[in-house]
This record gives sequence, structure tokens and C-alpha cells, in this order.
Amino acid sequence: MTKSTDNLETLRVRLAQFAAERDWEQFHNPKNLAMALAGEAGELLEHFQWLTFEQAEHLPQEARAEVALEAADVLLFLVRLCDKLDIDLAAACEKKLALNAKKYPVDKARGKATKYNKL
Repeated sequence: MTKSTDNLETLRVRLAQFAAERDWEQFHNPKNLAMALAGEAGELLEHFQWLTFEQAEHLPQEARAEVALEAADVLLFLVRLCDKLDIDLAAACEKKLALNAKKYPVDKARGKATKYNKL
């Protein structure tokens, strides 16, 4: 197991324990978790709404701290959703990276924001 896989597994176990201690299993079905994930992603986006590219890249420290917590919420709900669906998130990421490498070969995609079917 790699360090990132170990970290995700540790996080998965801690989240499951956290939910069980609070009797939240009854609420943690895939639909609810996916909806919560989308809501948290929206809260993350709020921090960037109406900012210029320059402003978004140079967030004040206080805003960065708030963004970090929203990003954590997104990850936590994603890990919990994958746990409930018995998805190995680290393995899924490895598979997706391999698929993307085929869809976006360096010689065609480098420096471009073009979708793979238009390269």
C-alpha cells in the first residue's frame, strides 16, 4: 500500500467511526452523500465567485484558510461516499489518470485546454 492509499484508508476508517459514534449511518446513503458533496463543492466555489483570475490566485491568508476547510469538506464527503459504495478511491484515481494519459497524450495536449475529442 502506498502512503496516499494509507492516508485515504485511515481517513475512511476515521470517518466511518465518526459517523457511527453520532448514529449518522442512517443518513449516510449514497444519494444524501452525493448531494452533500455537491453542496460543499458549491460552498468552495463561493470563495471564488466574482474574483478575477489574479485575485483567485492570490487569496488573502484568511480566505485561504476558509477555502482549505471547504476543500476538506468536499474530500470528506467524497471519501465517505466511496466508502458507502465500496469504491477504492485511490485505485479509481490511478485508473482515471491512466485513462486521461491516453486521452491527452503529451505531444497533442501540452499547453492546450482543448477537450480530448478535439485534439
